[in-house]
Amino acid sequence: MSKSSNLRTGGRILVDALGVHGVDTVFGVPGESYLAALDAFYDVSDSIRLISCRHESGAGFMAEAHGKLTGNPGVCFVTRGPGACNGSIAAHTAFQDSTPMVLLIGQVARDQQDREAFQEMDYRRVFGEMSKWVAQIESPERIPEYLSRAFHLAVSGRPGPVVLALPEDMLREECDVADTGPYQVIRAAPSPGQLDEMRRLLAAAKRPLMIVGGGGWSAEASRDIVAFAEANNIPTGASFRCQDLFDNNHANYMGDVAIGINPALADRIHGADLLLVVGARLGEMTTQGYTLPAPPRPQQTIIHIHATSNELNRVYQADLPMASGMAQFAEAAKALEPVDSTAWGDWAKAARQDYVEWLKPDFVPNKLDMAKVVSLVQERLGPDALIVTDGGNFAGWGHRFYRYSRYRSQLGPTCGAMGYGVPAAIGAKATAPDRPVICFVGDGGFMMTGQELSTAIHYGIAPVILVINNNMYGTIRMHQERHYPGRTIATDLTNPDFAQYAESFGAFGEVVEETDEFAPALDRALNAGRIAVLELRIDPEAITTRTTLSAIREQALAGKGK
Repeated sequence: MSKSSNLRTGGRILVDALGVHGVDTVFGVPGESYLAALDAFYDVSDSIRLISCRHESGAGFMAEAHGKLTGNPGVCFVTRGPGACNGSIAAHTAFQDSTPMVLLIGQVARDQQDREAFQEMDYRRVFGEMSKWVAQIESPERIPEYLSRAFHLAVSGRPGPVVLALPEDMLREECDVADTGPYQVIRAAPSPGQLDEMRRLLAAAKRPLMIVGGGGWSAEASRDIVAFAEANNIPTGASFRCQDLFDNNHANYMGDVAIGINPALADRIHGADLLLVVGARLGEMTTQGYTLPAPPRPQQTIIHIHATSNELNRVYQADLPMASGMAQFAEAAKALEPVDSTAWGDWAKAARQDYVEWLKPDFVPNKLDMAKVVSLVQERLGPDALIVTDGGNFAGWGHRFYRYSRYRSQLGPTCGAMGYGVPAAIGAKATAPDRPVICFVGDGGFMMTGQELSTAIHYGIAPVILVINNNMYGTIRMHQERHYPGRTIATDLTNPDFAQYAESFGAFGEVVEETDEFAPALDRALNAGRIAVLELRIDPEAITTRTTLSAIREQALAGKGK
């Protein structure tokens, strides 16, 4: 009897399923636990690019950046045990950032399970708190089913990561099974009654504010929410690292509601009588540690729109909770008849003026002016640039002074993961090669994943990496000085010459120590034709956009009566 023409290994069925769902790029680190899948990638290398990385956290961050940038699930492939653990930081980032992602993990053979075989782990337990769904595929016949469910879950409702474990013998096994169709995005929409009630509450307000954030947006949804704000003259802010959801140059934009918030904006939120929260979770960073506003029943009227009902009324009891996708809500809101906004015209104008004043730098002593650096990046690259930030205090300059004017020009970990910047910039540039990609990363974060320069050189991917070097873990040093002044420990760092480090990989490298040196160095980096690293050496005293380490220490000592 002849074999079926559709007889395939599990590895080939898996790779074919990725193609069905429109995957064109996969990031990973090869492992013996999924050799059959690796072999299948060989046959589709003309349609699916497999980018092999130097560490699973780097591969995961690249996939997360791909998902954040495109709205389609970023795909990461790692091996079992240590590989899965290394990749878990990206899954956690994708979960907290509401980024669609599919993490595929090689697993021990089925006949070795539950014996603590080599690198064996129970991934349902490992990833249960940081993913939307974790499963193990026990039969190759069910691969299309599981992949279809994984992709649907990753993009629907609140986007997020899905994890699938793949026993190595299952990937070698052959079977005859049909492929599914491609995934579809499934999200709720607001009801007419909810929209009418929202309009009624807005019309009754005197000092309304809107905060946008979260995942599941699109360029069209971003335009629609701006149109809604404009029609109703609603001052609008963005939650932590979601500034590109609303054109910062628009008259209704009032700044980012995040770490290092403009004090005038914080006061304005306290004084608002209605908060319209669209997509943001109202998490710790956006609410300044759950104080802005105060839970569980804020003094302001709260209208909360989120992609999943699980988030609504989780911390803050809303007057009008609404489960809806961002595109569905923004389109419906834009179509509503505008309310009479005369009552808050001066309020809206003043909120914008607060933001304009906030763009003026405070004096922070340093030969290299980071506010000017951000301004020069903006002037040189324009609105098409993709700005990637790592986790750390240095990011405050980009958050405060960069003006994002289009959707998906900002990529940063809302979970604050250090090490995100370099691989995310590589993943972003691999995804959008025609756009300039600039990464802001501290010296601490760079050394966590800087080896991915090798990946960029190998595949010809050329973002520009700005390493802000103050020779310390700056955020932790700031907190030490604030809470335990003068008793700093474990935050000083010994660093390499980052320019020489970059050059050792074949990248472009240069050191910048003064403001006047930056613009020509940036031009050389942009024209290098390969990944470039500019080491920006800044004074450790320049710890935030507003103050110095010494000032923080002195204020803390004064408060302790010393």
